[in-house]
Amino acid sequence: MSDQTTTLARAWALATFEGSVLGFTDHDRDLAFDGMVFAAQSGMTARALAQSTGLAVDNTEALGALSAAGLTEEDIMAGRYDGATLTIWEVNWANPTQRKVLFRGSLGEITRSDGAFRAELRGLSEPLSRGAGKVFGAICPAVLGDGDCRFDLATPGFRVQAPLRGLEEDGAVLALDALDDFAPGWFAQGRLRFLDGAAQGVAGFIRRDETPGTGRRLVLWQAPSRLPAPGDVLELEAGCDKRFDTCRFKFDNAANFQAFPHIPGEDWLLAVPRGDGRDDGGSRQ
Repeated sequence: MSDQTTTLARAWALATFEGSVLGFTDHDRDLAFDGMVFAAQSGMTARALAQSTGLAVDNTEALGALSAAGLTEEDIMAGRYDGATLTIWEVNWANPTQRKVLFRGSLGEITRSDGAFRAELRGLSEPLSRGAGKVFGAICPAVLGDGDCRFDLATPGFRVQAPLRGLEEDGAVLALDALDDFAPGWFAQGRLRFLDGAAQGVAGFIRRDETPGTGRRLVLWQAPSRLPAPGDVLELEAGCDKRFDTCRFKFDNAANFQAFPHIPGEDWLLAVPRGDGRDDGGSRQ
């Protein structure tokens, strides 16, 4: 009778932008090849890989368990694995030199709950499905301070460090002492980053900048992945709503505005001829 036992397993190599590489396998023992050790008992698995010829996008999902020795909830919430590159092999665990690559790509959206995570896998052809080219509109597509914007955020008056006074609404609202040197709403649509404490390194985006009474109140788009404590220091960057007047008067950066503020809007497309008066294109005089 022939031996019906399979010796196939899958191995995963996950490389982050920070330079660290993690190895996992769904085999019950560690595997080693290419100078890496692929840890067993990681609980990591994948749904059937949807692969096709041509330039179709090969997307699927990876499932796994969160553990102190591997992927942790804290690292996922901090964005450490966002966009990390991933390689998956099919390996003969009895002879790891016999293997083939099943998938190369990156991690997409990651969600976690009840001690487990679910991650979207994006194939190498996925960037080909994104829109490309210049978009003509009134709103600037640049990010404040990037290579297109070219505004120097180190300019005095556009960045400040301040201690946190308190939290409201489960961390979605931050209370600060008064920042008298900055006008109300100065940080709306801006960014923040925590410099110390439990939330050190966590960044976020400011939805509204309010000045109730004698303090400052920052309403965030979402609560930080790790909650800070009163006294922790955060850094605030001035906000930009990407409109021409803001670029011109707030940042004095109109020369680098990347949009088209005078392009006609959609209401112009719906304009119809007037039914009164003279409309022959001539002078009204």
